[in-house]
Amino acid sequence: MTEKAAGSAARAVLQQCLHARLQVKPPDEQSEAQWVQIDRGMVIYICFFKGATEDILPKMVSSLLNLRLCESGSGRLVSVSELPGSLLVVPQATLGGRAKGKAVQYHGNIGKEDGLRLYGGFVALCEKELLAAAAAARGNAEAGGGAGVTVKSGTYGNRQVLKLDTNGPYTHLMEF
Repeated sequence: MTEKAAGSAARAVLQQCLHARLQVKPPDEQSEAQWVQIDRGMVIYICFFKGATEDILPKMVSSLLNLRLCESGSGRLVSVSELPGSLLVVPQATLGGRAKGKAVQYHGNIGKEDGLRLYGGFVALCEKELLAAAAAARGNAEAGGGAGVTVKSGTYGNRQVLKLDTNGPYTHLMEF
């Protein structure tokens, strides 16, 4: 487990993917499991710490969507916005864990209500920015015109099942 960096408001892990599928609702007696999925793009696992506010969201989204971590068709590194690619955002409270003896503690994580609000704002801002970038790329033949770009998200505060085909692996840890 890594300790929260002094003054950090959030932690994110990014993974480039070829395909990702997340179970957002388990099966029950009346219905089958519900899934969200993306094709080529990026999976972002996100955790907010105590003291985080909405002020951090624009910086986080701009940084995460514009980092050149994805391979284009020609092999050069581009951002998920430039690819264009899709995004799967997964709430991941365990990123805030801290080992204490043989147990893991999460005392530095934000409360559930505030975390849900920040997570929803983060997903909405990602969607706005990524779809705007895809619309701007529509005239660019190399970018593929932004066809099929989507933003999907997991459910905050619930256990979920993730199936992921990575391209790399390219996994990056970011602190904000």
